[in-house]
Formats: sequence, structure tokens, C-alpha cells
Amino acid sequence: MRVIVTLACTETGDRNYTTTKNKKTQPGRLEMKKYSPRLKRVTLHRETR
Repeated sequence: MRVIVTLACTETGDRNYTTTKNKKTQPGRLEMKKYSPRLKRVTLHRETR
């Protein structure tokens, strides 16, 4: 039931990270604070479709 999702920076739109999530326990879009290499700081990254 785990699927691979791509995380994109909300400020630059860069797709920097991939991770897995469980669709049963996390039905909505995943949001994480991750490091953005272009901005050189931690920003919010959201799951893309």
C-alpha cells in the first residue's frame, strides 16, 4: 500500500526529494520541511501529483 511520491518546494517549484507514504494512513497531500539547495535554507515541500 506504500507509494513513491515526489516533494516539490512551494517557493521555487523545484522537485528536490522523493519519499514513500502509506495511502491508508495519509490520504491527503504530504507536507514536510526540507532543505532547498537553490534558496540555501529550509522551506516547505509539498507532494506533487
